[in-house]
Parts: sequence; structure tokens; C-alpha cells
Amino acid sequence: MIESPVMDAAAIDAKISCVVLFDFDGVLIHGDAFGLFMRDRYKRSLMRKLLVLPTLPWLLFGLMVSWRWPVRTLVHISLLGISEQRYAAAAKSFAAQLVRRPRLFSRDGLLALRRHQAAGDRVIVVTGCEHTLVTGILEELGLTQLEVLASQLRPSWLGMRVKLHNVGKRKPQILASHGLQAWRRAYTDSSQDIPMLKPAAEAVLVNGTPKLCMKIEKALGRSVTRVEWF
Repeated sequence: MIESPVMDAAAIDAKISCVVLFDFDGVLIHGDAFGLFMRDRYKRSLMRKLLVLPTLPWLLFGLMVSWRWPVRTLVHISLLGISEQRYAAAAKSFAAQLVRRPRLFSRDGLLALRRHQAAGDRVIVVTGCEHTLVTGILEELGLTQLEVLASQLRPSWLGMRVKLHNVGKRKPQILASHGLQAWRRAYTDSSQDIPMLKPAAEAVLVNGTPKLCMKIEKALGRSVTRVEWF
């Protein structure tokens, strides 16, 4: 049987209508979860701090070009010599500690996510946070029935290294690799997610300033929904 174009369009609309995307940092958590993890690792180790000293000229020079390479350098130093198994254990342990910090997570954001789940929506957390850490946090929060598309690390003889940083244009690319080209709603707090907002029927800006809202609306060519979450 050959499906008609009308049937195809209806099927596509039905698929899009149930897909809802959530950024993580700044949306479900107040702050940067992986950044908190890195700071905790440096806080606990004098050796890691000392290893940073020889790289300071490179870090300062790199900051004049882009923040990405200096940050990646600090991540690699923090994970120097750590195996995949040890990393997973450390990330899950930190996730358990993190969820016990008061007022760190967005009550309104988590409620919105759970409402979408209760409504039968396909909820996907699309984040620049590292996969093991963010899934550990979500599990500690009792959010186990979620799809998570996140940044990834890879093991090497030097320790864990960045494999994929899921930010900016990378987000819709990864979503496309999972068969998704458009979605009903996307929640974010950052202009970095403009590529993810463009295919959304509704773009939702979380705790955004008027200036940020104007910037995103100009890039999208349409209005966005603004919410204040605490």
C-alpha cells in the first residue's frame, strides 16, 4: 500500500507534536553541573592544581581566542590518569552529593518536565553536560524514563578525554542522527541553543533577560515564550 502525501504529513505532524526538548544547565539546574564537578576535583587535589601551573601561559593565550580550548585543557588535566570505570564511579558519587544541595535544582523546571512525561510526551534532555554525570543526576532525582543526548568522553592512555561536546549546532545534528528534524517545544536559557530552537514549533526561554530574549527572537525571526523558573 502506498501512503498518500496527506497521510505522510499527518504522521510527521503526530511525531513532532509529542517531542519536547530540555536543556539541562540553567534550565533544570541552577548553574553548570560539569563545571561544579571539575571545581570539586580541583578542590580535592593539590596535585591537580600544581599541574595547571605550567599551562597558565597557554590558558591565558587561549582565552584571547576562545574559551573552549582552555576549558578543555583544564578538563583533561582534571581527568589525567583516570580510567573509564573510575570516572564513572566519581561522576555518580558527585551526582549523589549534588542532588542533596539545597535550592540547586529548578523546582519549576522539574515540575514542567514531569508534566510533559505525565502527558505522554517524548521528553529528551539535550545538554552540553557530560553523559555519565547528567544521567547520574537525573537518576538521583528519580527521572529514569528519559532520553539523554549529552557530551561524551573517551578513554585514552592519558585518562578520559573529550570525545564530543554537545553544544550549539551539534545539538540538532545529534537529534537528526536519532531521526528527529523538528519538535514541538524546546526549553533553554542560552543563545547557544538557537540552532536547537529554530526547528521548534515553540521556543521557550528560561529566566532570560529582555536583551537575551531580543537577541534570540531576532535570530529566529519570531517571538519566544519567556518563563521565570525557581
